[in-house]
Amino acid sequence: MGNHVRMQTTGRAHPPSASTVPPSAPGPAAGRWARGAPWVLWVLWALWLASRAVLLLLVFKVWVMPGPDVTSDVHVIYQNWYGVLGEGTFPQADVTWQYPPAAALAILSPAVLPWLGYAEAFFVLAFLVDLLVFALLLRAGRGSGRSPHGAWLWTAGVPLLGPTVYSRYDLMVTAVAVGALLALRRRPRLAGALVGFGAMLKVWPVLLLAGAVRRATWVWAAVTAAAVAAGFALAMPGAFAFLTFQRDRGTEVESLGALVLHVARQYGWEGQVLLNYGSMEFLGPHVETVSRAAMLLTAAAFGWLLFWRWRARPGAPGAAGARVVWGPAVPALAALVAVLMFTVTSRVISPQYMVWLVGVAAVCVSFRGSGAGPTGWVVVAACGVTLLEFPLYFGDVVGSTPLGLTLLFLRNGLLVAATLMAADRLWEITVSGSASSERPEPADAEASGRPSASS
Repeated sequence: MGNHVRMQTTGRAHPPSASTVPPSAPGPAAGRWARGAPWVLWVLWALWLASRAVLLLLVFKVWVMPGPDVTSDVHVIYQNWYGVLGEGTFPQADVTWQYPPAAALAILSPAVLPWLGYAEAFFVLAFLVDLLVFALLLRAGRGSGRSPHGAWLWTAGVPLLGPTVYSRYDLMVTAVAVGALLALRRRPRLAGALVGFGAMLKVWPVLLLAGAVRRATWVWAAVTAAAVAAGFALAMPGAFAFLTFQRDRGTEVESLGALVLHVARQYGWEGQVLLNYGSMEFLGPHVETVSRAAMLLTAAAFGWLLFWRWRARPGAPGAAGARVVWGPAVPALAALVAVLMFTVTSRVISPQYMVWLVGVAAVCVSFRGSGAGPTGWVVVAACGVTLLEFPLYFGDVVGSTPLGLTLLFLRNGLLVAATLMAADRLWEITVSGSASSERPEPADAEASGRPSASS
C-alpha cells in the first residue's frame, strides 16, 4: 500500500510526488489473491462455515457449553424489551437498558423474520450479519495494496468468543463500524453517516472519527446522529433514559480496574460481587475510587489521542523536519487505537466488547503495510482467553479464585499489550518518521491530506 509517511527534507532531493509515482507492484501473495487463488479461498470459506455452524449449534442448544446460559439475554432480556418497544416506548423503568435510542432497531430486528420465534430469529440475523462482515472483508482484501488477512482474522476471532457473540447485538454494531471504516477513504459522506448511526446504536463507533481527516465525514456523522436522536426523542418516550443508568454503573468484575479489587479480596477486603445494573459488579469500600481512576485513565487516553492528532496532522512537521503524509491505513489504525484505549480503560469489559476489537483490527490488517497484524492476532488470542473466563470459568472470576485471577490477568494483559503495540505503531508511522517500504496510492487525497471534491 502506500507509505504512511513520506519524508520531505530541506536541502535534499525530493522524491517524486505521489501523483507521478506508480504504486508498488503487489507481492506474490497479493497477486495470487487478486487472481482468485481458488484453493485458499475455498479453505477460508470452509473454515468460516464450519466455525459458524458450531456457533449456531451452541446458540440453538444442540450442543450445550458449560457455564451460565449466555443466550438468556436474548430469550429473556431482549425479548422483554421487544414487547415494551413494540408498544412505542423505551423501557424507562429497567435499569439494564443502557443503550442509545437506535439500539431499539437491533432489539426489534427479529420482526423481519416473523415465521421464527424471537430468539431463533435473532440468532439467524446474527449469523447473516457475521456473513456480511466476512464478505466485506473479503472484498476489501482484494487488489493492489490490500491483504486477505482481515478476512482470516475475522474468521478466527469471532468463534473464539463462543455463543456470546451471537447472543448480543454488538455484532450488528460492529458490522456498521466495519462498513464505515472501509468507506472512509472513497466515500467520506457514507462513512460519516454510518459512524453517526453506529454511535446511536452503541456510542463506541464515534471513536472511528479519531483518524478521519475529511470534513464531510465529521459533518455527516454529526447530522446523522442528531437526526436519529431527534427522531427517536419525538417518536418514543424515554429515548435518553439510558444516560442515567449508564452513569450509575460501577466496576464490573472483568474490567482492568477490577483486578485491584480481586487482589484486595485476597487480603481481607470486605467488598462483594453482586448483580448490579445488569452485570456482576464489585460493591463495597473504595469501589468508587477505582471507578474514578478508570474514568481518569479514559480521560488520559482521550488526551493522548488529541496530542497525537496535533502532532500527526497531514502536512505537520514530523521527525527531523519531515512533513507528515497519511497513508490509507492510518485512519483505520487510529480507530483501532482509540477503541482499544477506551475498552481497556472502561469500568466494564464485557465479553461481547471483544467483537468490536476483532472487527476494527480486521479492517486494519486488510491494508497491506499497516503493521497492525501483530496487534490483531494479540486481540484474537485475548478472545480465546475471554471464552475461558466467560462463560466457562466465570464462577472462578466472580469468586476471585487463583484460576479466575490468572485468566483475568492474562486477558486484560493481552489487551493492554495490544493497546501499547497499536499506539506505538500509529505514532511510528505518522510522527516519528518511520516509513514503510511501499509508496502511497496515486491521487489519494486522504493519504496526502489534500481535500478532494467529496470533502
